[in-house]
Amino acid sequence: MQTIGEYLAEHPFFAGLDADILEQLAGCATNVHLRPNDYLLREGEPADRFYAVRRGRVSIEVRKPAGRPVVLDTAEDGEIVGWSWLIPPNRSKFDARATTETSAVAFDAACLRGKCDSDPRLGYALLHRVTQVMDRRLQSARVRLLDIYAAEVEA
Repeated sequence: MQTIGEYLAEHPFFAGLDADILEQLAGCATNVHLRPNDYLLREGEPADRFYAVRRGRVSIEVRKPAGRPVVLDTAEDGEIVGWSWLIPPNRSKFDARATTETSAVAFDAACLRGKCDSDPRLGYALLHRVTQVMDRRLQSARVRLLDIYAAEVEA
């Protein structure tokens, strides 16, 4: 059986991090298993976790006043979910819902923020990686929203 630290060393998001940083991260982490429709994050709630997806699929969604939520993006094996834990006031900006059986590593946000404050190398490494994920997700959301608006105009 693989330890969390060993798994993190292989996860694309954490690739290239020094062993001491991976050890600090592992100290804030636990393994979780989610069933389809279990929520990892809920919009507006405290962002007290972030997740590294091991296996499965997570839908990142925004709620509409009526009807089904809009899927902005998905996260699958080797990706992460959640960045609001880094941005005060640390409230989730979107819903994140497992759409398949999903295994992930969950990180305690308060633990991580404390370690980032104590070790600027860790904080910079995470911020650098999270901003790249944010950029990809924002571009994906933009494309999906354009598709949605185009479909409504054509209807």
